[in-house]
Amino acid sequence: MSMGDPSVSVAGVLGRDSVLDESALIRAAQQGDQSAFEKLVYSYDQQVLRLAYNLLRSQEDARDVYQEAFLRVHRNLRNFRFDCSFHTWLYRIVTNLCLDHLRKRKVRKEEPSTVDSADGPKDLLASAPETSASSDPQRRLLSAEVRERISRTLEDLTPRERAVFQMRHHEGMRLRAIGDVLGTTEEAAKNCLFRATQKMRSALGEFV
Repeated sequence: MSMGDPSVSVAGVLGRDSVLDESALIRAAQQGDQSAFEKLVYSYDQQVLRLAYNLLRSQEDARDVYQEAFLRVHRNLRNFRFDCSFHTWLYRIVTNLCLDHLRKRKVRKEEPSTVDSADGPKDLLASAPETSASSDPQRRLLSAEVRERISRTLEDLTPRERAVFQMRHHEGMRLRAIGDVLGTTEEAAKNCLFRATQKMRSALGEFV
């Protein structure tokens, strides 16, 4: 495959500037520069894996989405026309794959929120270690119950509500960016987040 104009190759970019310009990387990858594509993947791989896991809460499904997402990027990168940011384009691919998984999951048994490990059951929903709760059994029990309720409520949300809720609260994305990723408006994303939040508050009840 032709490498195209050497002026946009990775080597050329490195010669001009020690900081790789993303648009130059994309253009080089579009012209067949495998090194440029690999650097592009490396710059986003952890973000993609984190987004997929936050949406799916399954390490296996997240890895599947991760692999499929970058396969689609590789196949379709030539069609990327810079009419949106690469970040938005990539997140749109990942989110659509996750939404497909969530829709299919509705008709099969859900995965448990805990897995067996050498140290006993491990809670997959615990995103951060508890500080003082470890010395207080009652607080630890309440914390586990809250996580379990959140887990059940996330499963009860529609795939789109869950995607919006996770992107807003776990990815810290702005509503406009979420709307762009989902191919809708900021207002529609806001309304979807409102519905998801109301369901979550209702489910948590006395905990909020």
